[in-house]
Amino acid sequence: MTVILSWNIQYGKGCDGVVDLGRIRRDILAAGLPDVICLQEVADGFAELDGAGADQAAQIAGMFAEYQAVFAPGVDRYDGRRRRFGNMILSRLPLLDSESHLLPRPADGATRHMRRVVLAVTAATAAGPLRIATTHLEYFAAGQRHAQVGRIRDLSAEWLANAQMPPQPARHTYAPLPPAMDLVWCGDFNLEPNDPDYAALQADLSDGTGRLQDAWHLLHGTLPHAPTCGIHDAAQWPQGPHARDFFFVTPGLRTRLKSVETDTQTAASDHQPIRLLLTD
Repeated sequence: MTVILSWNIQYGKGCDGVVDLGRIRRDILAAGLPDVICLQEVADGFAELDGAGADQAAQIAGMFAEYQAVFAPGVDRYDGRRRRFGNMILSRLPLLDSESHLLPRPADGATRHMRRVVLAVTAATAAGPLRIATTHLEYFAAGQRHAQVGRIRDLSAEWLANAQMPPQPARHTYAPLPPAMDLVWCGDFNLEPNDPDYAALQADLSDGTGRLQDAWHLLHGTLPHAPTCGIHDAAQWPQGPHARDFFFVTPGLRTRLKSVETDTQTAASDHQPIRLLLTD
């Protein structure tokens, strides 16, 4: 079994207003050790967020010493010291590769927005190489979010098409990796299932390599998503409980889907952690 967890941790800030990364760790491990942990909203140098300006990426890596850690900031600034904010992946599985991609940020002078990023790794699973990508799309600017959905689709098509090409013999930086024929996307997509961009994410890819599908509906049919946000924090989410965090998978993983689970009990963030279980 391969277990992947995704969680927007809101830089460790719980619904009680307290920043506590130790609580994040405890709640992640409460249901057992995931093989891969994908986190969004990890901060470094932002004292106005966590009160200390801590390097949370380093702290989290230290808390999960049995995992290999990769951090990719979308925001990466220098203001007396380096200030970063982005996504992180931790893996107990051997990593073959990692990459990051800044997402589109079309000019928008009417709405506040920030740079967003994709972080992807290729992990060696018992069933073969698996590419796992996590992201956190724009919240305020719908036009930017739409462009970012398009980039996710383009990246997916590119990855899948390259995986189907016969590898060229090479060494050093050109040495090919074992192809990852399957792909998992996860994270905070900042859109709900009734959003047109939710459907756009799952439309056929342009080159015919397949399409992304919401793992929840593959397993549960028309059953509405378990809420991933707004359960314990009515101040930030007056609309109440709803889903905006998802797992999307390529068709080759459909028969391997075991479950998608949402922890609706923890209040260690304004979002809930979700777990994907794949058979090997």
